[in-house]
Amino acid sequence: MRIALFPLRTVLFPQGLLPLRIFETRYVDMIRRAMREGTGFGVVLIRAGGEVGEVDEVAQVGTLASVADFGQMPDGLLKIVARGERRFRILARDRQADGLNLADVEWLEDPPETSLREDEFPELRSALSEALSELGDEYPVGERRIDDAAWFAGHMCQLLPVPAPVRQRLLETTGVRARMALVEKMRL
Repeated sequence: MRIALFPLRTVLFPQGLLPLRIFETRYVDMIRRAMREGTGFGVVLIRAGGEVGEVDEVAQVGTLASVADFGQMPDGLLKIVARGERRFRILARDRQADGLNLADVEWLEDPPETSLREDEFPELRSALSEALSELGDEYPVGERRIDDAAWFAGHMCQLLPVPAPVRQRLLETTGVRARMALVEKMRL
């Protein structure tokens, strides 16, 4: 599968939400195309280079994103909320003339997960509920599904106050329960 990439200095997790301000023409065009065609775009962590201009190196694992919400800011910039869909690994990457990065990717599947048992990750569940209440409309999560393992792990990892390389390690971990076990070991 070939997708457009949106390299950032952050990580997006499946089920997670990421508010973005879009101002570069190549990314405005990418978002318009994704919305028009109902396709997504890949969010990948920048390892070298800047968010504006050329990106030298990106992480090999990223997340396909869809546009969950969009609007225009008072300064005319496009604002969106990206929703993480599924993880991928980059097989090959190249750059268009306009600077947009494209990649051939393979999908990374997590083992099917069921509902969380009541005794699983109680401190993390409480912390996520509290964080979501405090954030309110800043993080428009919609219906809370705190007992859904994938939903819980995606939002918990998305909201963690840890450096990007730690977040990337979590994203690269296979299985949502394995991710949450790593988060629990961090004792935030």
